[in-house]
Amino acid sequence: MNESVNEAIKEKEPSSTDSNNVTRVSISGKEIILVGTAHISRESVELVKRVIQEERPDVVCVELDEKRYKAISQRDRFEQLDIKKIIKSKQLTTLMANLILSSYQKKLGEKMGVMPGSELIEATRCAEELGIPVKLCDRDVRTTLLRAWRLTPLWKKGKLLSSLVLSLFDDTEVTEEKLRELKQSDVISELMQELGDAMPELKKVLIDERDTFLSEKVKEAEGKKIVAVVGAGHVQGIRKALMEDRSNVMEEISAIPPLSPAWKVAGWAIPVLIVGAVIFSAWQKGAVVAGDNVTYWVLANGIACALGAVVAMCHPYTIAAAFAAAPITSLTPVIGAGYVTAFVQAVVRPPVVKEIQDASKDITSLRGWWTNKLLRVFLAFLLPGVGSMVGTWLGGYKIFSSLFS
Repeated sequence: MNESVNEAIKEKEPSSTDSNNVTRVSISGKEIILVGTAHISRESVELVKRVIQEERPDVVCVELDEKRYKAISQRDRFEQLDIKKIIKSKQLTTLMANLILSSYQKKLGEKMGVMPGSELIEATRCAEELGIPVKLCDRDVRTTLLRAWRLTPLWKKGKLLSSLVLSLFDDTEVTEEKLRELKQSDVISELMQELGDAMPELKKVLIDERDTFLSEKVKEAEGKKIVAVVGAGHVQGIRKALMEDRSNVMEEISAIPPLSPAWKVAGWAIPVLIVGAVIFSAWQKGAVVAGDNVTYWVLANGIACALGAVVAMCHPYTIAAAFAAAPITSLTPVIGAGYVTAFVQAVVRPPVVKEIQDASKDITSLRGWWTNKLLRVFLAFLLPGVGSMVGTWLGGYKIFSSLFS
């Protein structure tokens, strides 16, 4: 550790606002007050308010990025989301992941009688009332989610998906002892820690990298006295990061890792091989065999994708779009059949405000997936996509096997 930085860090004498969840650090002429909170605790809301009012800092930093801040401060913002725009920008999976995390928090929040993230909003509200600037210090949630996904090894991606899906339908009663523990911790960090124990790659992205990101953003804040409101699970990591200069890694952890060249090659290899095999069959076996192969390809992809849309109970137009799109989208990695079917379903059966409001609750039941129109759009994305994958393998097998028959 840099000695000059190390010497500049020291613990402050306790004050009336100190508690087990308040950590004071002095570094390079700045006093940083870390307030560790649980995102579903009424006690945390009161603690944040008391610390800001009594300390009157120069700036208040909060563990939020711009998207999360708008999501929890503007309750009607989510209700006004443009699902078609989200599909066009290929952010449907990000929305699904956000809903899963929101559902997890809301389930516990209902038991504690406080909305998730209330203490973070209280920090911004109290600061604004006192004329104190607010700084959003967390990394963009989409960057975090995409880094977590792309840095997870292929063979562990299935384990990650199954863990998230199973968490939706976990109706285990939360004991009073567990509730008391959650009141003293950061509930999201609890969830991330559980995933991180099973998959170290996730812990690095979801916790360790964010500790670094948050600490560097807090150090960038202007002023001599800074109050930083963060999840209790981050306090120890942030305090350690404050003692070090980690600015050299900020560019790396702020970027979304590019897709591996191997994935790009594989994405184009399948359509090139399919088209090449059809052309080769026409040359070797004649136009009739090639025509049969093309017909089988269209039917295998179209029927399998359409069946996925039928299982999702999509609109007839969506089912027709699935049949028409799959044979084409299977030959290009640029867009999948699921995005086409999800977009058509969103156009012909757009979700209403109440269904968007209820999505985080309905997502925890199988019935909810088929009755809520927003979740039905997710099904229109997932199931036809799976069908298209199955159809691609069936069609490809038939075409290549015909070359050797």
